[in-house]
Amino acid sequence: AFRDGGIRRADGVRPGRTSSPRAVGGSSRRWAADDAGVSGVLPPPQDKVVPYSSNSSLSRPSVTAQDLGEAGAPDAAPACERSDSLPTLYVQLHGDMARRLEQHEKPLQVQNDFLFKLGFKDPWRVQEEGMNTEMGSLIRFYAGKPHSIESSERVQLSGTYNVRKGKMQLPVNRWRRRRVILCGTCLIVSSVKDSQAGKMHVLPLIGGKVEEVRKHSHCLAFSSSGPQSQTYYVSFENFTEHLRWQRQASKMVSQRISSVDLSNCSLEQLPPNLFYSQDLTHLNLKHNFLDASRSLVELQRFSKLRSLNLSNNHLGHFPLSICSIATLTEVNLSCNCLSSVPSAVGDMRNLQTFLLDGNRLSDLPDELGDLPQLSYLGLTFNEFRQVPTVLEQLGAVERLCMAGNELGTLTLQAFRLLRIKHIDLRYTHFMVPDEPDFLRHVTHLDLRDNQLSELDASLFPKLEVLHCERNHLGSLKLRGTFLKGLYASSNEICQLEICPMPSNLTYMDVSRNRLESLPEWLCDSKKLEVLDVNHNQLSQLPERLLCSGSLRKLLAGYNQLQKLPEKLEGSQMEVLDIQHNQLSELPASLFLKADSLRCLNASANQLESIPPSSLSEESRSSLQELYLTNNRLTDKCVPMLTGHGHLRVLHLAYNQLQSFPASKMAKLEELEEVDLSGNRLKAIPTTILNCKRMHTVIAHSNCIEVFPEVMQLSDMKCVDLSCNELSEVTLPENLPPKLQELDLTGNPRLALDHKTLDNIRCFRIDQSPSSFSANEASAAPAVWSHGYTEASGVKNKLCVAALSVNNFGENREALYGVFDGDRNVEVPYLLQCTMGDVLAEELHKSKSEEDYMTSTFLVMQRKLGTAGQKLGGSAVLCHIRHDPTDPGGCFSLTTANVGKCQAILCRDGKPLPLSVLHNVGVAEEYQRVRQHKAIVTEDNKVNGVTDSTRIMGYSFLYPSVIPQPHVQTVVLTPQDEFFILGSRGLWDSVSPAEAVEAVRNVPDALAAAKKLCTLAQGYGCGESLSAVVVQLSVSEDCCCCCCELGAPPPPSPGLFPPPINVVIRDALPPPSSCSEISSEVSTSEMSSEVGSTASDEPPQSALLPEAHAGVSFPAEQRAVGGGGGAGSCALHPVCLAGSFQRQLSSATFSSALSDNGLDSEDEEPIAGVFSNGTRVEVEADVHCLRAREHPVSSQPPVPETPDRTESEEAADEHEGGGMAEVPRKAEPAGGAESGSTRTLGKRRGNGSVAPQERSHNLIEIATDAPTRKPGGYFTAPAQPDPEDQFIIPPELEEEVKEIMKQHQQEQQQQQKPHPTDQLPIDSFVTLM
Repeated sequence: AFRDGGIRRADGVRPGRTSSPRAVGGSSRRWAADDAGVSGVLPPPQDKVVPYSSNSSLSRPSVTAQDLGEAGAPDAAPACERSDSLPTLYVQLHGDMARRLEQHEKPLQVQNDFLFKLGFKDPWRVQEEGMNTEMGSLIRFYAGKPHSIESSERVQLSGTYNVRKGKMQLPVNRWRRRRVILCGTCLIVSSVKDSQAGKMHVLPLIGGKVEEVRKHSHCLAFSSSGPQSQTYYVSFENFTEHLRWQRQASKMVSQRISSVDLSNCSLEQLPPNLFYSQDLTHLNLKHNFLDASRSLVELQRFSKLRSLNLSNNHLGHFPLSICSIATLTEVNLSCNCLSSVPSAVGDMRNLQTFLLDGNRLSDLPDELGDLPQLSYLGLTFNEFRQVPTVLEQLGAVERLCMAGNELGTLTLQAFRLLRIKHIDLRYTHFMVPDEPDFLRHVTHLDLRDNQLSELDASLFPKLEVLHCERNHLGSLKLRGTFLKGLYASSNEICQLEICPMPSNLTYMDVSRNRLESLPEWLCDSKKLEVLDVNHNQLSQLPERLLCSGSLRKLLAGYNQLQKLPEKLEGSQMEVLDIQHNQLSELPASLFLKADSLRCLNASANQLESIPPSSLSEESRSSLQELYLTNNRLTDKCVPMLTGHGHLRVLHLAYNQLQSFPASKMAKLEELEEVDLSGNRLKAIPTTILNCKRMHTVIAHSNCIEVFPEVMQLSDMKCVDLSCNELSEVTLPENLPPKLQELDLTGNPRLALDHKTLDNIRCFRIDQSPSSFSANEASAAPAVWSHGYTEASGVKNKLCVAALSVNNFGENREALYGVFDGDRNVEVPYLLQCTMGDVLAEELHKSKSEEDYMTSTFLVMQRKLGTAGQKLGGSAVLCHIRHDPTDPGGCFSLTTANVGKCQAILCRDGKPLPLSVLHNVGVAEEYQRVRQHKAIVTEDNKVNGVTDSTRIMGYSFLYPSVIPQPHVQTVVLTPQDEFFILGSRGLWDSVSPAEAVEAVRNVPDALAAAKKLCTLAQGYGCGESLSAVVVQLSVSEDCCCCCCELGAPPPPSPGLFPPPINVVIRDALPPPSSCSEISSEVSTSEMSSEVGSTASDEPPQSALLPEAHAGVSFPAEQRAVGGGGGAGSCALHPVCLAGSFQRQLSSATFSSALSDNGLDSEDEEPIAGVFSNGTRVEVEADVHCLRAREHPVSSQPPVPETPDRTESEEAADEHEGGGMAEVPRKAEPAGGAESGSTRTLGKRRGNGSVAPQERSHNLIEIATDAPTRKPGGYFTAPAQPDPEDQFIIPPELEEEVKEIMKQHQQEQQQQQKPHPTDQLPIDSFVTLM
């Protein structure tokens, strides 16, 4: 029994009805040859493969060989079937070649084996997947060989057309109906009746011409080359055929050599018309199903054949017929499961290149030594345990590749008489013995990935290039006489000894080691051009290193450098990377003497200034790229930039800039990309319009209030002004034609009608509060909130995608994901759109975290369809889940990943990995790849495609590369602060420890995600980036429900207004109906687009990143707002009628003179009050406490005494994470359990909760010294401390007095009672 599409037939005829060639079809009912009533086989179009549809899978386990009769047995003739039997069955994997099933193979068993190798474990699930109609993109069966238009065109084109020979002007030549074939390198014209036996005209096309005939429609003229050239005119019936023939013939005539490419054509035998190409010299037949004994016998007819590629044909044994082709100079028989090489191979006397990689060879015949011209022998990834002795006879061999063999101890006596220069011994796990005499001819040695702990390469006296990456070397010795290139990264080298000095050394890579110093001879190396010493422990560089006249590129990042050498005379440096060091200054003459410097990356240092570019107005600077992200630069550095007139890329993110003068920006006319994020800028200079080539402006996480006029630049592609204080945006009528990205999120006061901006590829803006649906808000959890960002690469191609679902499923769940397609857009987009739905379905099928996550990834493999056949992508998925049926259960975080997308969890301030990288460096993965006979290339990629052994898509690499993920589940605790999901580019540039440290003190999730991507770009990442930051606020009661077991279940959370940040400014009108949102705090949590959820979770108030304020503040802690009623907990928040959940807001008081945030009594920081020198940020709580069951009197609360000891205050601040809590008096009898007087919940390990008091809905603005108010809130002082008085210059004294006078008048007006000061407690206050 088959479902539709399980088996297809080539001609659309049901099996058993006719004897003509058939393609594959299927039926959901019982298929029997004698059942005349069976239907369901879809008729495919002629001469093309049945397109992928929902009818594509063989499914039922009841299918047996008896059901199919002898359908699985190959016939004597490969391309046809017997008239008295079912057609031959073919299987097609990942939409590629279709292979004939062997006699012993059963379709159902083939499919089940495929699914088990893919990663499924449960037999019942394998059966269910086999019945799915989407399996056709991974595996499908055909009754009769399918035909592909693309491959058949490459094999041959044929048809009957009107043909005319000779010149068109001669009346003798007439149009005649002829059979025309285009195959190999020839055009064949014959009679229609006797096309095979009659006279045939063969026209060689190599070097000839194919031209259109203008006087005749759809007519082509084919001409041969040479003095005796002939011309045939062929008239086609329609334009489609005309175009097909012209395209194929143009490829032939453009070739300089006589070559034919028939790879990936599912050939079982060679096309007969191919042998008319007698001049053929190069033939590519890789990735087919040719038979060694029958299909390749006729290759001897090609008398001039020089190159033959038969790799990946699964020959099984060596094709003896090719041994008689004496003209062969290159033969490739890789990946054919060969177990032996015959002695007849010695007959190919002209053979120079012999590739036998990826087979099962363990020995070579002695006759191989009879090949005097053999220079390149490929034996990688076979089963050799020792070097073949026949190599002693191969005196001409210069390149020997034996990577991936278990050689053990290398016996070098075989090399005694050899002149081998290139030796590839990767993945051989051998030990080099002390026999230098046998290695005197070796010039290139590759010892990568061998787990070597020591290496004395001085045994190779003529060594020129050494590759020893990814070992465990502690020391390295080399002879430097002939050394040209040293590649020794990713080791543990502490000592490097090269003697004598390598005068010919041009490239040296010793990155990711443990070097503490560099040898002095580097300064005297006359030919050294590139030096990579990244990721070491260097504290200083050689004094004369930068004076080298040959050094062009120096990579010295991720070290412990505190100072660079001052000597720069004669420097020819073009690229200097010194990021992630401890530099406080750069050499004063860096730009003066190193005038060839084009790129400088000094990010992540402690720079406070940069050196000048010249000592006069004229500058010779050729600097084009300058990266100074994450330093301590101030406004003083901006004038130093104007001398770099050729500057194209400028990154100054996360410094301490407060302004960028317009006059300085005007001088950078060639600027194309600028990143000023994470500073304290209030505006972008208008002179940016002078930069006519500007295409990228990134300035998020600043204080910008006015949208810059960048939209008038015609080349503008990307504008990112998120997390600022924009209130309105004025856009021109005609936007830049190349604009692809506009990000305005995190500007809560911004009102913009963005309907006219829908044509922008990526436009982001905060959603209005009214856009939250009741369903979304009602299920919004309070334990997490998120922010995410995406950034295009240098080619402006966004190959990443992010998934964020705050309210996932029916319970309190969330789902987040990041997907990276490397260079393709299709796979990340499909994963983003589909993976959430797939996981939701799998949750109903399996309760085990590992099972449902694994099944989600495996099912997505088929959901990718045809896009996943040739393309692939990395993926990481995080699922927060709580089981509502378990009252004592906790929230758990389940993470699954494939590829290089990773996730980390910040627990107690330290990164906890949640994902694992799968590559050939992992022992189990390497063994699995070897088991499936895949080849690992020199760049550590499987079959040269991907360096990940588990990844989504790339199904054509099955079974070496599979989508089975690594799954890990952790129980969330109060010590868990946040977790980060990132794409490959993010983790290649930012380490997990640095990522945690960078965003731990950034209270807003969107600003945190933005910062991570900006840091990665500032560190030199040019790839697409995506980051998701999910902030957690897990309390103790999340793991211990305090509800009574017998009590009815609490109601679900109600619809809450989104949390906002309130701004109160001096000299502004009283609050109106529109809320002013504070943007001093990186961003508000209003937008669901950026991950914040409209829930009972309080927002991050008074968000002031240290990069903004210039000083370090303690991390703002998040609080879980639960119901305040009796018996409530964080797992079961209660929203009673007529009440709102607790919402935390921030009041920002602006003043010309403001306090520094210290209490006048104890000089300690006031909890909940933060200052940046010009503003005082005060935490406030605006909520309503009226409950239907327990109405609260409107009587104002009894004020509590503010007198407390310093020790009590310190204890409260320490316990509450910086939020002071005032102790409550004893409650009257009967009212002790009232929801209006209970604390919102116990203090969290990573957050604080202020007690609910009856006056929390009041925001008071005081003009005197700070006074502690009931409920733990404070008012800001108006008078500064005498120690904080400013020194006023005499020329500004009058102006300052006038300002202070106006300020005092404003304060007197503010002392009057505010209309909202005496609001009843059951009202909800919203300040606009």
